[in-house]
Amino acid sequence: MNLASIYQVSTLNALMQGYTRKAVTVAELLRHGDTGLGTFENVDGEMIVVDGCCFRATDNGGVTEMAPDVGVPFASVAFLDGDVREFDLQQVEGVDALRNLLDLKIEEDFGLNSMHVVRIDGSFNEVRARSESGMRSQHVELKEILKDRQKDFAFENVNGSLICLYHPDFMQGINAAGWHFHFVSEDRMSGGHVFDVSLAKGRVRLKKLSQIRIQLPTEAAFDTYSLTKATQGDIKKVEQGT
Repeated sequence: MNLASIYQVSTLNALMQGYTRKAVTVAELLRHGDTGLGTFENVDGEMIVVDGCCFRATDNGGVTEMAPDVGVPFASVAFLDGDVREFDLQQVEGVDALRNLLDLKIEEDFGLNSMHVVRIDGSFNEVRARSESGMRSQHVELKEILKDRQKDFAFENVNGSLICLYHPDFMQGINAAGWHFHFVSEDRMSGGHVFDVSLAKGRVRLKKLSQIRIQLPTEAAFDTYSLTKATQGDIKKVEQGT
């Protein structure tokens, strides 16, 4: 595969409508990228892919590395190497400020209509995040699963990595338009889906991606889902934890 490509499992709309069954395994996913994010079968925790390893953040903020045969219903990964742009950040307060700063950086390279993968290694004053425990179900919308099973938590004065993906507006529903952040601590002991952050300082690695490959689930049940029903409000609520 072209190393400037992103590999995606299923679509966000499918996940939003409750398709949470295995589409690929962790081992299959890692053949296509060393950096990324997603979730696991039955929405059993938040996925962080970093350094070619796949980690699961549990609903208490703890992190464990996942076995190769674990199922993946939705994820996006890429190789963070080759033509990578690097720069430093100092004191970024709030996730909106981080989004705006990263928007400016990709706009400098005329990249607002392209995809991007970013890794920020740094020191964080605070990371506010969430994850969830799994629920085996069919046709139960993601917002309903998360309403009962997600938990919020915060990490303070911690070193670690933000894994960030950007998709342009026209890809909403295929994935989440804009920036999506997951965090894992330097010791790989804590992490989750990020909805606010205070960065003291960090080193950014950013790569522009010009191709996407989408692996859809192959089982017949996938074709029983309506993949255009997720609203912008539902996606925002799930992504931003609001």
